[in-house]
Amino acid sequence: MPATDGQLGLPPAVLRDYALLADGYRGALIGPDGDVGWLCAPGWSDPSLFSALLGGHGRFLVTPTARFVWGGHYEPASLIWRSRWVTEHGITESREALAFPGEANRLVLLRQIRASDRPARVRVELDPRADFGRQPVREATRQDDVWVARSGALYLRLHGFAGLSVTTDGFLAGELLVPARGRHDLVLEVSSAPLDQLREDPGELWRITEHHWRSTVPELAGPARRDATLAYAVLRGLTRPGGGMVAASTTALPERALAGRNYDYRYAWIRDQSFAGQAAALVGRYDLLDDAVAFLTERVLADGDALAPAYTVNGQPVPPEQRLEHLPGYPGAGVRVGNWVRGQFQLDAFGEVLLVFAAAQRLDRLNGDAYRAMRLAASVIERRWSQPDSGIWELPARQWTHSKLTCVAGLRGVARGGAGDLAGHWSALADRILADAAAHGLTPDGRWQRAYDDPRVDAALLLPGIRGALAADDPRTERTRQAVLAELTQDGYLYRFRPDRRPLGDAEGAFLLCGFMAALAAWQAGDAVGANRWFERNRAACGPPGLYTEEYDVGQRQLRGNLPQGFVHALMLETAVTLGQVVPDGAPPHARCGWPAPSPT
Repeated sequence: MPATDGQLGLPPAVLRDYALLADGYRGALIGPDGDVGWLCAPGWSDPSLFSALLGGHGRFLVTPTARFVWGGHYEPASLIWRSRWVTEHGITESREALAFPGEANRLVLLRQIRASDRPARVRVELDPRADFGRQPVREATRQDDVWVARSGALYLRLHGFAGLSVTTDGFLAGELLVPARGRHDLVLEVSSAPLDQLREDPGELWRITEHHWRSTVPELAGPARRDATLAYAVLRGLTRPGGGMVAASTTALPERALAGRNYDYRYAWIRDQSFAGQAAALVGRYDLLDDAVAFLTERVLADGDALAPAYTVNGQPVPPEQRLEHLPGYPGAGVRVGNWVRGQFQLDAFGEVLLVFAAAQRLDRLNGDAYRAMRLAASVIERRWSQPDSGIWELPARQWTHSKLTCVAGLRGVARGGAGDLAGHWSALADRILADAAAHGLTPDGRWQRAYDDPRVDAALLLPGIRGALAADDPRTERTRQAVLAELTQDGYLYRFRPDRRPLGDAEGAFLLCGFMAALAAWQAGDAVGANRWFERNRAACGPPGLYTEEYDVGQRQLRGNLPQGFVHALMLETAVTLGQVVPDGAPPHARCGWPAPSPT
């Protein structure tokens, strides 16, 4: 079946309109027209099977044949998405999910078309193209209601597609008529090995998926419970069971149009894993915390000083960056896969490892291997804390103040948890690093500066105070907070830093991670009103599905960068619990985690 350019040039949706389907091993993005335009298979960082998001071949479209107005929502406490279209003839829905829990080498994509009280006619197009759209379907055969086929190295099986026809420029296409109040199930299986018999019928697959989401996502109460619950579901969906959490499900979505800032985030960052683990500890359901501890323990014990900033979700090295010239890309950027970050030394990552270990330690969830990893991470800090590093923003190596202070916070955290004869040693080491930072990283007016040779402010400097590097009432923390807010705030959003003399927003978008940091810092400072203002402003920076990217274009009110960005959801969830916007399982969150409750005025 020859490949054609029939799909190329179809415009993608704006990022705010995409919903995520995920099962821990891979994720799919579905747009408002019912097109699954992005899915990597069999795993997160493998080549895409559907590449329409980046202008290439490969899609799975279910859409009304009549004109429609789009809507949709997630079913409670899950990543089961319902597309909803209002047409001239009635209401059509399509229920979407990746079967959950997932399997490492086999995915099952479920789509269930539903008609309201009138018949629904939908257009269906299925054109799997492995290897980023370069491998069309081959060896396709049909027996009754089941198709089997190959695409590249992948094995495909399709159920419910009997009413469609083979096309010359894709695979299967046609129209389906669903009777009033009727349903039609479409099931796509994709595997890296030959498929055995389908283990469950569609109805049973849906029941299993519903049950496991309900049993995995915690019950939350409070005014922000819907968004916080979704944030937890996103973190669960992005995390490989027993493994790492991808930073995002996509690659090459531009942070800034035509600026070359389009990265591959389909990997597990040490820092992001720490943020997710600490948020999970607050919620009181510990599967995500245990996964974070297990992943970080394995990587620290394996690599020690050579700990990379990021890995694949199963702990392998991130491949080097390369361009895919055959894909047009999302408008505003070419396509890159792999990531050059693997060659960096990021000192703060070791502090973040200690912070998540400290959170697990308070809950008595560390085993012997984790304690060995804790000691090893602390010893690396002791040997290397004075060296330049690339820091939280992955910039050229310097003496970044945030990196030093994060190590102070991590050392204090594990020392407070009780570490035998090492507790005193780690506390003394934290004091020594803090003294050096105070000698070289403070401005004359007593606030923290970006780097030892850079007196500017940086929003990342809000985080060490939140994490306990200094006492909550340390004047350096408050002076830094006031300076960051005065210099980097625009319309209720916060930017990382000023890269040059241009106005805020000209160089990059606001960082939603930093906005939630501002909320936590305000809460710690006793400003409950300010904390909630920051929280509400930044949690609104999403589209109808409720997902966040890394950056937010304040002027255009658009999402920028890869979707969804895991660490933003982690900080959103942590902030919601800390501010009391949500309470897990009816218990006071701070009492549950053993942390002192703040006393806002």
